[in-house]
Amino acid sequence: MKPVKRSGPPVVLNGSIESLHARVRELIIAARRTVSRGVDLVQVHTNYTIGRYIVEQEQCGKSRAGYGKEIIKCLAEKLSAEFGRGFAKSNLEYMRRFFLAYRDRARIAQSEIGQSSPALDGKAGIAQFQIGQLAEPGSGPRPFGLGWTHYIFLLGIRNTAERDFYEIEAASQGWNIDELKRQFNSGLYERLALSRDNAGIRRLAKEGQKISAPKDLLKEPLVLEFLGLSEQARYSESDLESAIINRIERFLLELGKGFLFEARQKRFTFDGDHFFVDLVFYNRLLRCYVLADLKIGDLTHQDLGQMQMYVNYFDRFVRIKGENPTVGIVLCRKRNEALVKITLPRGANIHAREYQLYLPSKEELQKKLVEWTGNQP
Repeated sequence: MKPVKRSGPPVVLNGSIESLHARVRELIIAARRTVSRGVDLVQVHTNYTIGRYIVEQEQCGKSRAGYGKEIIKCLAEKLSAEFGRGFAKSNLEYMRRFFLAYRDRARIAQSEIGQSSPALDGKAGIAQFQIGQLAEPGSGPRPFGLGWTHYIFLLGIRNTAERDFYEIEAASQGWNIDELKRQFNSGLYERLALSRDNAGIRRLAKEGQKISAPKDLLKEPLVLEFLGLSEQARYSESDLESAIINRIERFLLELGKGFLFEARQKRFTFDGDHFFVDLVFYNRLLRCYVLADLKIGDLTHQDLGQMQMYVNYFDRFVRIKGENPTVGIVLCRKRNEALVKITLPRGANIHAREYQLYLPSKEELQKKLVEWTGNQP
């Protein structure tokens, strides 16, 4: 057999590369026969299995220096000649990394593939693919539920817990790749983690964001860069409110899961005086009203007292039987934690949260997370 050309001392590959090429080739052909429904997941499973084949072949020749790189190079040349640029060396390297990062899913991936395709005479155990569903949290490794582009992005997240969190959220919330990148760049994982203890942080990685209590809604800070106010030298609370209403869909997504928008400047009258709540939401997961008051300056005790009055009114005159207590959130540019603790009674359903009009530094958020938990992110 002819030696493969390469810089440095030649590495002679035996006939196993031909066998590897034949197995991968049959896998690709079987995948391309699959109907259009579920094409993204077909590609994910195909690339995962290609990655597994490559790793298995590397392990057979692991004593040879440069053997793995030579395998990928030779395989890329053969596949690209027949199937095109989608199987370039860089893409095959992604497939290899993909398998190594998610190798705990090998059993699930194999079971989802199904029975061997009769058209292939069972030669390589290649299968017709089936669409998998998300597993219940804590029930073991999850089936793949995202497209290949999503997984390429996720491979760049070194922290396994953080990567698992974004995979769960992207699949359950139906994020496209742009929204996944936006949530990552805004530090969603760190912002949620900063509102939780160590046990809560571990649950984020296993289950994603679960909403069962008001504290589960909270993240620190809220990132509102999509409002476009950061370029303005000055803006009022009315400007902030109008910008939120104009981009209410994005704002609801930033707030979190289960939010429905009900009203702005919701008026209620008490003892002849009129009062106005900036924004009124309903959370269908918690089955309660969520009131938001917007402040462009530092938080004051008057702001907290006002929100306490709003919450009391809704609990006594608006909430109906079967609904849970109203939650109040004061959004401010700067919060004084000591002021919050001394002003609000223990167990109050009032929360003060900072917002910012630009994407935060992930490095700074990770630093805060380490300081908060004492663990590396």
